[in-house]
Amino acid sequence: MSADKLNEKKFDEMLRGALRWYSAPVPADFAERMLKQIREAEEQRILARVILQERLALAGCIVLGIITVVVATVFPSIAGSLAEQVEVFVAKISQAIESVSYLWQFYTVIAGMFGFAVYSFVEPVGDS
Repeated sequence: MSADKLNEKKFDEMLRGALRWYSAPVPADFAERMLKQIREAEEQRILARVILQERLALAGCIVLGIITVVVATVFPSIAGSLAEQVEVFVAKISQAIESVSYLWQFYTVIAGMFGFAVYSFVEPVGDS
């Protein structure tokens, strides 16, 4: 739920409850201030979720790095075979680049068609 698409029913209930407890005359910009507070609360909730996701991603990267170092030190034979596999992989990448360079126009057209197909399926039809 985005900050711009607020639940009107919930807002009306909150406004009604706030007006019951408020005995002074209501200022003209009361509803605008309430909407601003609701938007700010929604933005804070979204920001907190993004920060949590970033922290979890960072923790995952750190744990993966530690596991890699532990495996390399505890099992040196695996680390050696991994190094050989990386060298073979790099050689295969260069071979793939050479083969793709001959047909780059074809692959560009295919990638464009695929991108358009994904865009067509993902893009919403109308503004809701």
